[in-house]
Amino acid sequence: MNESAERDARHLARMQRKKALIDEKIAQAQDEYGLLLVHSGNGKGKSSSAFGMVARALGHGMRVGVVQFIKGAASTGEEAFFLRFPDEVRWFVMGEGFTWETQDRQRDIAMAGEAWKVARQLLADESIGLVVLDELNIALKHGYLQLDEVLADIEARPLLQHVVVTGRGAQPGMIEAADTVTEMTLVKHAFKAGVKAQKGVEF
Repeated sequence: MNESAERDARHLARMQRKKALIDEKIAQAQDEYGLLLVHSGNGKGKSSSAFGMVARALGHGMRVGVVQFIKGAASTGEEAFFLRFPDEVRWFVMGEGFTWETQDRQRDIAMAGEAWKVARQLLADESIGLVVLDELNIALKHGYLQLDEVLADIEARPLLQHVVVTGRGAQPGMIEAADTVTEMTLVKHAFKAGVKAQKGVEF
């Protein structure tokens, strides 16, 4: 047997072992209920990933609710696109922009409180299969909302409803409560090279 054939044979054997292990784990994972997913970290892609899940949910015929806690000073491509589906997507832009732009903590607290009232309604709606709480971690990090109250409302949601929370600086309690946590790591960003935010990439 030549070297290429031997390498192919080793690859086949390795993949067969891997498939057996994965098939066993899939067979054991039979629980089904609404998940709490947290996208945090300093890297790009937290909200983008959540909105990709919105598209995925719509593809499966689910209804979706989105509340944006911080962003909102300018419209985004995601908002413009998903508003084309008014029967399937309920989209609420509740923020007034990044915290360094608003510079008014009491107003930010009030706005976050109003946003949470909307989020609570979505979390209580059994017809909504996925709720995205965009930049909620930022609101919690700055103390605009109380983590215990937020987690209690999330915990009380319908059994099969999924929730995605985004934003850097996820609190330890949020991470502990979550079923899946992804930390986006910044390796390199065009902004540091003087490239401005551009349509279709950053917003």
